[in-house]
Parts: sequence; C-alpha cells; structure tokens
Amino acid sequence: MPVPEIIMGGGQPDKPALIFHDRPTTYGDLREWTRRVAAGLHGLGVSRWDQVALLLGNLPEFVYSLHGAMHLGAVAVPLNTMLTAEELGYVLADSEARAVIVEIDHLPKVLAVRDRVASLDHVLVVGPPPTPPGTRSFDEVLDGAGDAPEAAVADDDLAVICYTAGTTAEPKGVMLTHGNLLANLEQLQAVPALAGAASDVVLLSIPLFHIYAMNAALNLMLREGATAVLVDRFDPVETLRIVERHRITVLYGVPQMYQAWLAVAAQQEFDLSSVRLAISGAAPLASETLDAFRERFGVTIWEGYGLTETAPVVTTNALGEVAKGGSIGRALPGLQVRLLDEDGTDVIDGDPGEVLVRGPNVFRGYWKKEEETRAAFHEDWFRTGDIAYRDEDGYLHLVDRSKDLVIVSGFNVFPREVEEAIAAIPDVAEVTVIGVADERTGEAIKAIVVTKPGSLLTEDDVIEQCRDSLARFKLPREVEFVDALPRHVTGKVLRRRFRE
Repeated sequence: MPVPEIIMGGGQPDKPALIFHDRPTTYGDLREWTRRVAAGLHGLGVSRWDQVALLLGNLPEFVYSLHGAMHLGAVAVPLNTMLTAEELGYVLADSEARAVIVEIDHLPKVLAVRDRVASLDHVLVVGPPPTPPGTRSFDEVLDGAGDAPEAAVADDDLAVICYTAGTTAEPKGVMLTHGNLLANLEQLQAVPALAGAASDVVLLSIPLFHIYAMNAALNLMLREGATAVLVDRFDPVETLRIVERHRITVLYGVPQMYQAWLAVAAQQEFDLSSVRLAISGAAPLASETLDAFRERFGVTIWEGYGLTETAPVVTTNALGEVAKGGSIGRALPGLQVRLLDEDGTDVIDGDPGEVLVRGPNVFRGYWKKEEETRAAFHEDWFRTGDIAYRDEDGYLHLVDRSKDLVIVSGFNVFPREVEEAIAAIPDVAEVTVIGVADERTGEAIKAIVVTKPGSLLTEDDVIEQCRDSLARFKLPREVEFVDALPRHVTGKVLRRRFRE
C-alpha cells in the first residue's frame, strides 16, 4: 500500500501531522480520516482507477481526500481553485471524473458545468450545511461510511492526474503513478542539505493542488513524520507571524513570496531564528532575492527546478557547496539530465541546449493524448522544452523555454535575455517579453512593462536604453505599459495571456 509508505508519522500517532487555524490533526487522526474517505468513496460506488477530482484550498480535507483516494486505488485529480467555470468544465469532462470533492466557496462553478460532465455522479461539499439539491455533504458521507477495501496498489498504478497550466486553451493531464511520486520523494531525501526530520515544522502556504506543494512539500514532510502548518491564503505579514508563533523550521515558497517577506520585513521586525531551511521553486529566483534574504534573515534559499511531468523536482542548488545565484543546481540522485541541441546532439559545457530528463519519477504520459505523449519524448528521455547550459562547476542555468523562443530574421532570441536588459532600467518594476508577427522579419520582439510609481518612462526610452546591451535584432519593436503582469498561482508570468 502506498499510504503507509508516505504517511509515516514516526510511529507517533499522537503527534500533530497538520495544523490548520491552530487546530491540530494528529498522525493517528490523519490515518483515520484517510480510511474514512476511502470507505466513503467506496460506499458511493467509486472504485479502483476511477477519477476523483479535488477542488479544495489548503484545507486538511485536501490531505484527507488526496490520500483517501489513493488508499482506495482511485486516481486523484487536484484542480486549480482559480479555474473559471468554463475551464473547470473542460478538466472535469476530460479527466472523466466520477466524483468531485469541492470546497463550498467553489461550488457555484461546479454546479454551473455539472450538466455537461457526463461522468460526474457525485458532488461532495466541504462546508457547513445545508448542501444544495443534487450534492452530498462530505462529512455526512464519511460519517455513514463502512469499511474501505484493501487495494493492492502497485508502483505502476496511476495515482494522480495533474493538469498543466498549458500554453493553449486545452491543458494536458499529466499521469503520475504511485512509483513516480515515491521515487521523487526518495530522490529528495537523498540530498543531505534537504534532508528533513520528524522534528520539523513546515509552512505550507503554496497551493496544495500544485505538484510542487503536493509532493515535494506535503508528501515529503508526511513521509518524514514532520508537522505542516496549512495556510489557506498567503499574506506576507500573517505568514511571518505564523513562523514566529509555531516556530517554523522549513519554508516552502515561490520567488514572489520571498520578495513579499523581504518587503514587509523592511517595515517591521520578525523573528525567523527558528527557520533552518528555505526552498524556492516553480519560477526562477532572482540572485538579488537570494542575497537579500540571506543578508536579512541569515537563511539561504535553496532553489529547485522541476516540472509536473517529473513529479516534480529535477535539480536543486542544494547539491552544491553553495547556492549559486541564477542557477537551478544539479540533477537529483537517481535522475539523469542531458542537454541537446536542435540536431539532437549533446552540447558541450557552456552551450545552451534543451533539458532532457530520464528517471523513475518521469511521468507515464498525457491523459488521452497519445500524439502529445510521443512528441514529449526523445527515445526514452523526456523533453522538458526548457533551454539551459551547464557551467564549469556542473551547475545548470536556465536560459528560457524553447516554446517561448522568438525567431527574428532567422536569429534565435530568448525572451529572458531581453527581459533582463529591460529589468536593469531603473524605472522598470516588472517586464515580460513575447514574439509578435512581423511581415518583414517573421517575428519581432514585444515588451510588456510595469513601471515603478511616478515613472515617466516611454517606449523610446526603453528601446534606447537597451541598445548597449542587446543586438539590434533583439531590441523590442514595441513596448506596452500595463499596471500588472498576469501570473499563475505559482508565480509564473502567463505570457500566453499576451499572445492571445
């Protein structure tokens, strides 16, 4: 069974596994809740290999439901709580979900699309009664549950389908097996600098539906028998107060969270002396943030890199002697990484190439998308679509996404290079770069810029100030000024919004 392998608890059933709004759930309680969810789903007719969707925030019920579904041998489908009703309808239908466990705040979106999801038999509501007609109370279903069957789950059985944000209107379902999830946990535990302890108290304010939080954070701390403090809404001041109150030892975050913590810490004092480990993922961490956090709090942020398809971690800076700014580090133990050029040849150190990955944590394929699955592999190596180079110390440095590559008059332009040049302009707060059609050059560069308050920066100013650092073909053809850049919940800038 995969559940005992993940939910360890160190043989201490009375030890807190989760703390939510200062209320603890012990490891003994967590095992019981897991069993009850499995039994409740089974009583509704949900069986092994059926899909169970989870539309829940950072609640204990997310943890119960995730592990309860896996305990039953069913397939959990964690859903982004920020999805619109239309997007939600697509994912529920595409995943063929038999049941959805939904937080009451998100229920209207489910009800708006329920009629178009033929597979959906059960809507279980987490929240106070009464529940609307045609739905069931999550607690009532569990209260009436009998015994859960003992599912002999194998490593190669499907555990979760995680939908990628995607660059099109149709996100892909990434199929991860029990073996994939466990392999990545074992790979992370083999990194001494990241090795956890049962005594750790972990802050979990990144969304649990994201594979980074779900496996690399939540499942890892459960496997180590640590305690997680769940935060359902990120607020930099409140989360730092939680760090103080609960004596948090491990922080999981995305770059924007660390930047927000630095900003509020500049206004008032916070005690982070309990923190021994800080981890960043999901988006590139700026060297300035790494240095500022270490100077302000005496804590090194170890940056990792991964993808949903790799369950998720591929590399970490924690495998080196230092956290090298601007680097994603080295490959985890038991995982192979190579860099290939456009001809499929391994590049030499210092030259950029596409990152390919091979290991037991690499996904089975995309749900119901055989063609896309075939295209995602080069022989038995997964093609990440990311471009990186390896430096003289063996550290990898991301250059950009291959799909974001802009080709101007036959020359390759990586958006990140242009973004860095524009970001160096004093009046620029944030910037992203995309390619746009151009009759003369095929594609041209467009920059979308957020300026600092009071700035009078113009399009001509931006272009002129980039001339010394960028070749002519890399210069923006146009500059659009906006109030804010759209972001995914993990902090990644959604370039596709501007493309669309």
